[in-house]
Amino acid sequence: MRRLFSPVAWAHHTNLYEVNIRQYTPEGNFESFARHLPRLRAMGVETLWFMPITPISVDGRQGTLGSYYACSDYTAINPEFGTIDDFRKLVNEAQGLGFKVIIDWVANHTGLDHIWTQTHPEYYKKNAEGKFYDNHGWADVIDLNYYDWSMRSDMIAAMKFWVTECNIDGFRCDMAHLVPLDFWRQARQELDKIKHLFWLAETEDYHYLEVFDCCYAWQWMHDTLKYCKGEIELQHLKSTLNRYQKEFPSHTYQLFFTSNHDENSWNGTEYEKYGPAAKPLAVLSILWNGIPLIYSGQELPNTKRLKFFDKDLIEWKEKPALHGFYEALLRLRSSHPAVTAGSASAPIYVPSNADQYVFAFMRRQGGKEVLVLLNFSPNQLFVQLREGYVHGKFTDVLNGGTADIIPHHSFEIKAWDCLVLQK
Repeated sequence: MRRLFSPVAWAHHTNLYEVNIRQYTPEGNFESFARHLPRLRAMGVETLWFMPITPISVDGRQGTLGSYYACSDYTAINPEFGTIDDFRKLVNEAQGLGFKVIIDWVANHTGLDHIWTQTHPEYYKKNAEGKFYDNHGWADVIDLNYYDWSMRSDMIAAMKFWVTECNIDGFRCDMAHLVPLDFWRQARQELDKIKHLFWLAETEDYHYLEVFDCCYAWQWMHDTLKYCKGEIELQHLKSTLNRYQKEFPSHTYQLFFTSNHDENSWNGTEYEKYGPAAKPLAVLSILWNGIPLIYSGQELPNTKRLKFFDKDLIEWKEKPALHGFYEALLRLRSSHPAVTAGSASAPIYVPSNADQYVFAFMRRQGGKEVLVLLNFSPNQLFVQLREGYVHGKFTDVLNGGTADIIPHHSFEIKAWDCLVLQK
């Protein structure tokens, strides 16, 4: 595969935090969310991904407030969240604190009463009866027609609007594989003339990484759930990660996560899905060779499903219990040369006497090392690593203290717990 594009330099060390504005505060707007910026920056968050900020169609609206993903105007702000000036102010404040800002872009479909249905009905697919329709079972949206070149031009113009008017740093493109790849190529070529952006695709279609910098690790998500249900062995998970390393283009990344807006609302929280394995999976998501995602409220931790179409407030506490956990991992990832996204520091599996239950790997770059041991079992284990892989003095990133790793060194790891050691 020939890539025409290079990722922005900051992508190698970044992480993503998905912002659900509606559920984040009682007010559910940009101004009130801004009060959380210092806390999130202190936690080590680098990039804020805002779920769609455009207004929501009234026709076909689901629930009381509707789906963010049923847009009625690509160049306007959902009044539920504030005004365009409120968003500009939020972006400026966030970037001033060191954040990058990306927004969700829904290019495959619009809501039923999007302004284009009146001004440009030719922009939509139509069935045999001449009516707009959706081809994927979603009741509140209708599909766009990418054979219409004027529609493509207007879509790209709408994307440019958010770059020029609000100075955003990139896009997370919803269901990117439902849109022709040549459109995304055209869009990126046009937008890169304005600003070098970060491009995240909600897809795992290999071909789309010709254009996008990062795609979803969906297979990993499905396989980890199977593992937690006892349907596959730990070795199967390693095979999935190996496939990403070998088959996907260099200089592109997978997005690893234990929750996001879809998973939380429709399939359950990470604790419903993974149980006690949620913690070691979170560590792997952050320290593996990819880009990690944290969803709104995971730092609490959040143990409830948030309603998708209605107000359902995240129940914040004064000090989220997992703030320190995420801070330690995110700081390590952003500052350590070995823990970066890209093939130069690809993880090295470290064999042990407990390979059936322990996932051990090392990141190494320029003499710097990070060792990660994840216990995916309900038992406390004493783990010995195979000789020749690791030696020297390490500090415990999560718990403090030091470890002098010599031959026959034994690590004590509690059930479903983890060790993150920095040399």
